[in-house]
Amino acid sequence: MKAWLLLLLLLVACGPSVPKLNPLPMDAVILAFGDSLTYGTGASAEESYPMVLQTLLGRTVVRSGVPGEVTAESLARLPEVLDEQNPKLMILCIGGNDFLRQLGEQQAAENIRAMIKLAKGKGVDVVLVGVPKFGLMLSPPDFYGQIAKEFQLPYEDEIMHKILLNRNLKSDEIHPNAQGYQLFAEAIAALLKKAGVV
Repeated sequence: MKAWLLLLLLLVACGPSVPKLNPLPMDAVILAFGDSLTYGTGASAEESYPMVLQTLLGRTVVRSGVPGEVTAESLARLPEVLDEQNPKLMILCIGGNDFLRQLGEQQAAENIRAMIKLAKGKGVDVVLVGVPKFGLMLSPPDFYGQIAKEFQLPYEDEIMHKILLNRNLKSDEIHPNAQGYQLFAEAIAALLKKAGVV
């Protein structure tokens, strides 16, 4: 009975397993791709999560976020960005504007799947960040988790929820402030370490 209890405690302590990705060489480019959350609306460029992440990892992180962009526009923009930047890893954080404009979860999910396929087709690993849908729970729609499982992607689904519930971490109702982006970057860095990327 004691051995069984110990095993259970170990399993709980380890938490859910994170899919492993290829380790990144020091000179590899990481592409942070998305909308205003990636751009860093609510803070200075240096305080945006990609720039903080670059400092935390000691690797080049390209900040490619367009405020107000919906997933269809991101999908159209992505091929050129991938060709220009030639990243080894893409951190995909997109979908919030689809929800705000009530464009439908299915369209957002299809476009996100297409972006992941596009990146992976060019040999780029992908990390997915779930964007909360506004409502009572402030949690990402289920399709993010389903897509992460489908493509075996490392997935961050908690940090934006935590930031949006704390007014001290926000610049407005939907964007973090500098402190919020710092926590966002730390959460992504921790996920990348669990995935064996860095």
